[in-house]
Amino acid sequence: MQLPPLSLYIHIPWCIQKCPYCDFNSHAVKQDMPEAAYINRLLDDLRADLDWAQQRPLISIFIGGGTPSLFSAAGIERLLAGVRKLLPLAADCEITLEANPGTFEKERFSGYLEAGVNRLSIGVQSLQEDQLRALGRIHDPQQATEAAMHAASLPLRSFNLDLMHGLPGQTIEAAMADLDGVIALQPPHISWYQLTIEPNTAFASRPPRLPEDDDLWEIQEQGHQRLLAAGYEQYEVSAYAKPGHQSRHNRNYWTFGDYLGIGCGAHSKTTLPGTNKILRCEKIKHPQGYLDLTRPLRYKEWQVSTDERPFEFFMNYLRLMEPVPRQLFAERTGLPDSVAEQAMAPAVRLGLVESQQDHWLTTTLGRRYLNSILDEMV
Repeated sequence: MQLPPLSLYIHIPWCIQKCPYCDFNSHAVKQDMPEAAYINRLLDDLRADLDWAQQRPLISIFIGGGTPSLFSAAGIERLLAGVRKLLPLAADCEITLEANPGTFEKERFSGYLEAGVNRLSIGVQSLQEDQLRALGRIHDPQQATEAAMHAASLPLRSFNLDLMHGLPGQTIEAAMADLDGVIALQPPHISWYQLTIEPNTAFASRPPRLPEDDDLWEIQEQGHQRLLAAGYEQYEVSAYAKPGHQSRHNRNYWTFGDYLGIGCGAHSKTTLPGTNKILRCEKIKHPQGYLDLTRPLRYKEWQVSTDERPFEFFMNYLRLMEPVPRQLFAERTGLPDSVAEQAMAPAVRLGLVESQQDHWLTTTLGRRYLNSILDEMV
């Protein structure tokens, strides 16, 4: 197997309060955050994973959470400086930091830029006051607009706005008004995705009334056309970008690249050349355990079997709105494309996927029923 590109994910687990829809590994701040101690531990974590990096330069870094923008600009600068001492960065490395408008400060955004961040991802979620309250967000529409406008004024490589649809009681008209409002802010990248009720969340125990399926489909269709008309390209199931602004970090996930994950509950995936092995690991999930210097950081580690690789590869790649190259399947999994052809055969028979000489292509029907393709592979 050839070595894929390498990315780094850094998880910062704290937020002001837990949103009722959120199933991420995040914890509401109950006292002062141990920022300095956590950054030290992150760098220890990365140091322990250096063998998995195999001297590859990082093509992207993504600082996610939680709410990473709760950390000071000085802390993010120290963190990124520590990363640079341990691993080389590609000359055009994309460095993203997630930020919430509720923790927005103009000086802090500028400080992140000076620290080396060149892309921001801002969690707007809605521009309607009542919906923000229902979602448990701590910002208001004005703060969201100001955060986006300030990001646009900075010499960043790019920035993203997150927007949700299919919200409690949301009409088609309200969803389109939200989307129009975000488009008007002219972000280079928009993550536009439907609210889903996840297990072990407040919404799971007290489900809100969501729009009917027909309305959800109409929101998707109308919104898609508006985004295309505004010059955005849909390159992934829930991501739209202006030319040249696709997320490099996300693309590396979806194309079955390698990534190191440091921080509470972070996951890693790496390829070992010459051995035909793909390894994964997960870090200790709770901040208290993660900060315990007497405990190993890796919670568990396992090998991805050859039987699991076709499903894992397609589960990721099929999120992209582009053909799946047969050659890349072989390069990233270490398996001949005949193995993938066999795995995809049921979906091909159902008209969900087309099998071509050098690629597979999801059909229009397949894009609507993406999960069905994966179900046929199990």
